[in-house]
Amino acid sequence: MKIKHIMIQGTSSNVGKSIITAGICRMLANKGYKVAPFKAQNMALNSGVTFDGLEMGRAQILQAEACKILPDVRMNPILLKPTGGGKSQVIRLGKPYKTVSYKDYYKMYEENLKIVKEAFYSLSKEFDIIVLEGAGSPAEINLQKFDIVNMKMAEIADAKVYIVGDIDRGGVFAAFKGTYDLIQPQYKKLVKGFIINKFRGDLSLLKPGIDEFKNFCEIPIIGVIPYFEHNLEDEDSQNLFTKKNKKNGEILLNIGIIKLPHISNFTDFQPLENIEKINVAYVTKPENLENYDFIIIPGSKNTISDMDYLLKKGFYEQLKKLYGKKWIMGICGGFQMLGKKIIDSLGVENKGEIKGFGFIDMITEMKEEKILKIGEYLPANGFLKNSIHGYEIHHGSTIINDRDVIDILENKGLLVFNKKNKIIGTYLHGIFENSEFLQFIFKLFNKQIVINKTYKELKEETLNKLADLIENSIFGDLIND
Repeated sequence: MKIKHIMIQGTSSNVGKSIITAGICRMLANKGYKVAPFKAQNMALNSGVTFDGLEMGRAQILQAEACKILPDVRMNPILLKPTGGGKSQVIRLGKPYKTVSYKDYYKMYEENLKIVKEAFYSLSKEFDIIVLEGAGSPAEINLQKFDIVNMKMAEIADAKVYIVGDIDRGGVFAAFKGTYDLIQPQYKKLVKGFIINKFRGDLSLLKPGIDEFKNFCEIPIIGVIPYFEHNLEDEDSQNLFTKKNKKNGEILLNIGIIKLPHISNFTDFQPLENIEKINVAYVTKPENLENYDFIIIPGSKNTISDMDYLLKKGFYEQLKKLYGKKWIMGICGGFQMLGKKIIDSLGVENKGEIKGFGFIDMITEMKEEKILKIGEYLPANGFLKNSIHGYEIHHGSTIINDRDVIDILENKGLLVFNKKNKIIGTYLHGIFENSEFLQFIFKLFNKQIVINKTYKELKEETLNKLADLIENSIFGDLIND
């Protein structure tokens, strides 16, 4: 039998495509296949840096980890990072290309398609199986003409397509039927099955519906995946509004993360959410900041716009009141906001300048060249015994003039610490994946919080559980013709 590439598409966004793709990648890798993920075009504000200093979506980085291989920008040749105002920064093969409106982006269809094809064909020569992921839904009839990530990509890859639906939100049978009916006729033959995701309850109660569905659609339902609480990274920021991280038992540390309109790399906080006795919440009202021990201003894809939001919505005044009383940390864009001023004279993100909080005597200027780094950063001043791992993604160049700031890392500006005023700032994403840094934070609050497993260990454990769950939930052969 011929082994074929497979593709996971969905009835809509946020049905679990990325996690299911990761689980299938791990399942196939555990069976000994040489497997790689692929998503032609990803729209996300969560990105990471490869070991050769290129940028790609965090979802495909996770999927590469599931395949037990290093991430490669060919796995996500086009990344769109929304900047607001109907525009996105276009990342091609790991490098910033330009910021364009959505209308202008569609004019780039042919050149983008060429890039996607070349990346896929190159990758497919090196692996037994490619597990592709779609985006949104293949049934968006207003976008089908320019869609390079769903059915067009499935045709290019000659992949078997499985469409995922979220039964937890209701109407899954109608979603399957409607999606299939609206797929262009030339692509219907590629659809081999539907997968129900996030099922809770007794499968025997669902079976009559699965059987009756055959009367309405020729494509079978080939799997029912139970609802699975996981500690893997979310790709969709919509989940931040509904995310619940309440823990049972004693809470030793309450962490409040300000929900910025253009929040980016919120995957930074997944390691915190996995630790017992820590409560993590996303804060949308400034008066609620009083309820948290540790306040974090996260990364932003439009730092000036988000700083303006904090000024207008009352966060600026509230944080000024809490300055020196509560620990406040800024990461990347949030770090830039801790300074006196942010300048974007070139319009890299949002042309203009704006005052920051002034908690650190520093000024940030946006530069055209994007800084993309990954690696180990050696500690200075004896604060930490071991190096810190992390990565940088930013356009800003920051000059620090603050003598009261103790620079923990040798690379100035990567991690600054002011014990007197209770301020921490860093450009490092992934910093909370470092157990030693977490313990450093806990000591600031005089808390004895035990980390039983590193974030990497938890991810590995979860990916293997997810792989087993998917294998036991699929009724047929996913990859053989």
